[in-house]
Amino acid sequence: MTSANPSPLDFASSPINQALTPGRKIELFTQMVRIRRFEQAGLKYYQAGKIGGFLHLYIGQEAVAVGTISLGGPDDHFITAYRDHGHALAVGMSMNECMAEMFGKQTGCSKGKGGSMHFFAPDKNFWGGHGIVAGQTPLGLGLAYGLKYLGKEGCCLCYLGDGAVNQGAFHESLNLAALFDIPVVFVIENNGYSMGTSQERSSAYGGCLAQRGEAYGMEWDVIDGSDIYEVRAKTHIAMERARREFKPTLLEIDTYRYYGHSIADANHKKYRTPEEIENYKQNHDPINVFRRKLVGEGILTEEEAAAINKSAQEEAAASVKFADESPAPTIADISTDVYWESDNQTAASKIGRHFFDS
Repeated sequence: MTSANPSPLDFASSPINQALTPGRKIELFTQMVRIRRFEQAGLKYYQAGKIGGFLHLYIGQEAVAVGTISLGGPDDHFITAYRDHGHALAVGMSMNECMAEMFGKQTGCSKGKGGSMHFFAPDKNFWGGHGIVAGQTPLGLGLAYGLKYLGKEGCCLCYLGDGAVNQGAFHESLNLAALFDIPVVFVIENNGYSMGTSQERSSAYGGCLAQRGEAYGMEWDVIDGSDIYEVRAKTHIAMERARREFKPTLLEIDTYRYYGHSIADANHKKYRTPEEIENYKQNHDPINVFRRKLVGEGILTEEEAAAINKSAQEEAAASVKFADESPAPTIADISTDVYWESDNQTAASKIGRHFFDS
């Protein structure tokens, strides 16, 4: 079931958004700007050869991560795919630990072993960062099952791209979520392209991708990902459904990425027209949309917005310096963090053999 789209004023006036103080709104705007500047710094140093592997930028999608994660409580958990930088910063991870991870350094959040696609912060209920398409969806289901099993009033927000909706693991997860009343909210971040293939060429669908939830008797909705107020208003409904009724929801948040699937995607300006990209930047950029709203509400001035932007640029530059000066992992580090039991000398580590034992 999807709802009719109210006017933007209705979303700003929804109870969950009315509860936002002016200061909290500024915080959300600042988080979005920080993600944008972090990503731009990452792009620069990837192109300079400082970052290896893949780099999937979140530029253009900031309102999705910030808007949804801002609704989280102590028993809510988050898990996502490989385009994970925005979510990581939104849950409160520092630019330093994230940039150092991309640089492959010991001070990174995964000790330099995961790279761009594998940010983790268990202390913040953030479980990654997963490189296998749709591989995180059964894991998100399991996190939510654990919450129900333990009797906690929480839910799991499980993010995926539109390219993951055709994977078998995702459909198995939807089936189990509906069958066993699991408090999970699946969030399709629909940026229109599965790598270099448009949604129209990659997915069979009627009105939208979220409508597939009907096959599982699951509630669903479609959200404008350029409007953080709409993101929060509609996601809050789904999260409350999960927390209080143990019912799953399938959300589709329409958004856009300015760059390619990854920085290795050299053809991203060929399968999309320059006019398409420019239209989104001019009319749907989530940071600009929110800035104009806050200025219109009298909460933010253009001068203050410029200062926030400058501060975020400086923080991103400082994180690059931190990452560049941090030590690289040692050869001895290759055998750590393979089995938690062995690293921590638990009772379980005394049973059987591990492949790196001498």
